[in-house]
Amino acid sequence: MNQPSARQRQSSSEANYRPGYEIAAELILEYILREGLRPGDRLPTEKELAEAVQMSRTVVREAVKILSALKRLSVQKGRGIYVAEPEDAPWRESFAQFLPADLGQVDQMFEFRRHIESATARLAAQRAVPAQVKALHEAARLSAEAAERNDVEDFARSDEQFHQAVAAAAANMFMSATIESVQRLQRQVSVIGLAGVAGGSLVVAADQHLAIAQAIASGDEGQAVTLMTQHIDMTRQQFQEEIRHRLLSRDEGTHANH
Repeated sequence: MNQPSARQRQSSSEANYRPGYEIAAELILEYILREGLRPGDRLPTEKELAEAVQMSRTVVREAVKILSALKRLSVQKGRGIYVAEPEDAPWRESFAQFLPADLGQVDQMFEFRRHIESATARLAAQRAVPAQVKALHEAARLSAEAAERNDVEDFARSDEQFHQAVAAAAANMFMSATIESVQRLQRQVSVIGLAGVAGGSLVVAADQHLAIAQAIASGDEGQAVTLMTQHIDMTRQQFQEEIRHRLLSRDEGTHANH
C-alpha cells in the first residue's frame, strides 16, 4: 500500500496544520528519493527546487535551512545545494578500529551478528513475499553449488548474497544497512585473519542456508530464528578456531626464528 505524499498529508485536515516550511522540507526529501540523488549530488537551484515541489521560494529557502541544520543538505556558498554526506555513525569509529585477527573483536562481531540476524530471520519469516523467497532459495542454491566445488570465493559471495536476501525479506532498511556493514568486517576477517581460507565446512554452512530459506518460506518464525542462530554460532566457532590456529602457528614460527 502506497504511503500518502507530504502534499496529501498537508491537505488531509485543517486540524492537522503544519507550517509550510515543514511540508517543503518533507517534499524536498521526497524529491531527492524520487530523483535517485545520492550523497554529494547537486540539487537544482532554489528557484528550480521551488518549482519542482510547487512551493514558494521563501518557504523552500526556510526548508533548506532546516535540512542543512539537520545535516541532510549541504549549502555551499557560490556553488549550490548538495545532498549531504552522512556523518560518521557512532559505530563507524569501532568499525575503523576493527582488528580482523583479534579473537576478542571477532567474537564481538559474531555476537552482534547473532542478535541482529536472528531478528532479521524472524521478520523475514513474517514478511517475505514470493519474489524475496525466490531470491533466498537462489542464493542458498548458489552457495551449495560453490560449496560442492569447494570454491571459497564464490561461496563467500553467495553467502553475503544470502544474508542480504534475508535482510531484504525482513523489510527493514536499518537492519539491511547494518548487516551490509558487518559483512564488510567479516570479509576483512576472511582476507586478513584467515588469508582467504574458509573458516569451516562450506557444505555444512550451505545446508544451513537451504534450511533457513525453507523455514522463512514456510513462515516458521521460531525455526528461522533457531536455524539462523545455529548458523551464526557455528560460523563464529569455526572462525575462532581457525584464527587461533593461525596465531599459534605464527607464534611458534617466531620463537623458532630466535
